Amino acid sequence: MTINKEKNGTALTVALEGRLDTTTSPKLEEELKAELPGLTSLVFDFSKLEYISSAGLRVLLGAHKTMTKQGEMTVTNVNEIVKEVFEVTGFSDILNIK
Repeated sequence: MTINKEKNGTALTVALEGRLDTTTSPKLEEELKAELPGLTSLVFDFSKLEYISSAGLRVLLGAHKTMTKQGEMTVTNVNEIVKEVFEVTGFSDILNIK
């Protein structure tokens, strides 16, 4: 998985490419831990994300909890495969998906 980050003041966009799973989610979690303090806006761009596992969902949920306290989090460009995972797990009701 490739993680591309673009920071603009207190706003961060994270574009993921590949698979967010048990192998790759610790890398994303580590990078988010360093970036989240002080953010008011976090946007995930999933236009090139092919797959997300429960480990990836856990990282998203952690980021969502943090951002709820200090700003907002949005997930954009979700493909049908990832959208189905969000719907089956109830994440489509929790996350702000555009």
